Amino acid sequence: MEQKKIPLFNLAVIVGALGYFVDVYDLLLFSIIRVPSLKSIGLSADDIAKKGADIISTQMIGLLIGGIIWGVLGDKLGRLRVLFASIILYSLGSIANGFVHTAGQYELMRFITGLGLAGELGAGITLVSEIMPKERRGLATSLVAGIGLSGAVFAYFIRVWLVGPDGEGWRTCYFIGGGLGFVLLFLRVGVLESGMYKNLEHASVSRGNFFMLFTNGKRLKKYLTAILIALPNWYVIGVLITFSDKFAKEMDVKGAVDPGKGIMVAYAAISVGDIAIGFISQWFRSRKRSLWLFHIITAFAVVWYFNLQGATSATLYWVCLFLGLGTGFWAMFVTMAAEQFGTNIRATVATTVPNMARGSLSVVVLPLFKALIPSQGYFKAGWVAGIIIFAVAFVALAMTEETFGKDLNYIEA
Repeated sequence: MEQKKIPLFNLAVIVGALGYFVDVYDLLLFSIIRVPSLKSIGLSADDIAKKGADIISTQMIGLLIGGIIWGVLGDKLGRLRVLFASIILYSLGSIANGFVHTAGQYELMRFITGLGLAGELGAGITLVSEIMPKERRGLATSLVAGIGLSGAVFAYFIRVWLVGPDGEGWRTCYFIGGGLGFVLLFLRVGVLESGMYKNLEHASVSRGNFFMLFTNGKRLKKYLTAILIALPNWYVIGVLITFSDKFAKEMDVKGAVDPGKGIMVAYAAISVGDIAIGFISQWFRSRKRSLWLFHIITAFAVVWYFNLQGATSATLYWVCLFLGLGTGFWAMFVTMAAEQFGTNIRATVATTVPNMARGSLSVVVLPLFKALIPSQGYFKAGWVAGIIIFAVAFVALAMTEETFGKDLNYIEA
């Protein structure tokens, strides 16, 4: 009965939201200050394009590896220990990014930072899911992600305020991220460990066994579908918005298009969507129906995007806003993944699933898009890739079990 008295805005939710805010800030900061920072350390325009792509790929590899490491440790050592360790690593990594002077140093620091960033969301969502009553955990995790995702908007305006025309000031952007991380470290001191994990801590059961996800057909299906649900998210951000300037030229959009501004607009809407989906899930009393709604909104926004021939750049930014709103299901998809698995591997799942989804941009979404360009052309390749990605996501969502109101106090045998 005591669990039901836990307020929605408790310390774990507030600190989890602020932690994810810093996570998203740092995760997207390189993309936002990529050009001025690489130019500042002496790279040419051609090198900036090539090395920038290499650095992003290396950062994503760090996220993938870190997702597995932190997930396993979250189940073996506890949710709070992972939160403390991951925030220390990405805070130190962020500060170190501000001292790089070569592309090689930059790539190494983004890898280390990626390793640290991988642990924040999964451990935070797992902790909040386990301490909140089942009737309100969807609202709590949505608040964590909704507030956290506004870190992308903050990163954009920090660039506007601090980075000058010659690129000076970009190092300070990283110092701010690292400093915020250490402030959060002190705030986390008052957060308590999950009671479910503490009850399991001394039990003779396998904890954090990543390979358990692959030794049982039912578990493997749940794990893969949990990841595939999020493919449209990274198609929208990684293709449509990141390359919105190139698609705008293909469609004769009037006026200059800044992908950085598109990302800022989209993430502002994603933040709103992530909070809204928590309330919609409560209203529907269903995780799946709320996810179907947001996937359909995203699909309509994609159709609008590819019918912008002759439109203005302002209209394109409006489409970016609706694309962001539709893909504002990040918290719900991670929550749903956590709810499908037992306490002994829940952190492993909740930490690896979002990082596998992030990694899908490098290993599925972009390779598919690029493979279609030679035969279909740039514009057609964009929407053909979208059809394939949405088809896969819709099938995965249809195969996913409903988890609303599910009791999480169980283990995987």
